[in-house]
Amino acid sequence: MSDLRTLTLGAGCFWCLDAVYQRTTGVREVISGYTGGHTDNPGYREVCSGMTGHAEALQVTFDADIVPEDVILGLFFTGHDPTSLNRQGYDVGTQYRSAMFYRDETEKQHFAAAIESAQSLFDDPIVTTLEPLGTFYPAEAVHQDFYTANPDNGYCRVIIDPKLSKARTAFAEWVS
Repeated sequence: MSDLRTLTLGAGCFWCLDAVYQRTTGVREVISGYTGGHTDNPGYREVCSGMTGHAEALQVTFDADIVPEDVILGLFFTGHDPTSLNRQGYDVGTQYRSAMFYRDETEKQHFAAAIESAQSLFDDPIVTTLEPLGTFYPAEAVHQDFYTANPDNGYCRVIIDPKLSKARTAFAEWVS
């Protein structure tokens, strides 16, 4: 028997955290997609325009009997800069916001507590938003597990490799 849970998180470009979670023990599925906006069935180019209101996000499904939810959330805060408003590195716009999308009031409170706990790791205030989860639209196939399919891509080498290395160092027991 397993305790499968799914969290929906936005941490800038979804390729980065996707690469981390794909290599995390106990994670069963990672889906890159879009949520938090007002456009039905948006595509990548629409979301990148900043006009849809959607964020690039992930749905990460994990077995809580194998990997604690605190590890999943710790990787979220390690895998991006939650103190940067509507920006992650060179990616700028509300579509790259740091966000936690909650399903119910209990999850909202849990996410708020995680933010409060993570604040001690950062000098600047965390600006991660708490947003109700609306419809989650899976991204196009090319965006799913992008790092594994494109390890030599320039973005992967320059942006994702250091984030993956940081996650492996901070969570060596969990990230391969």
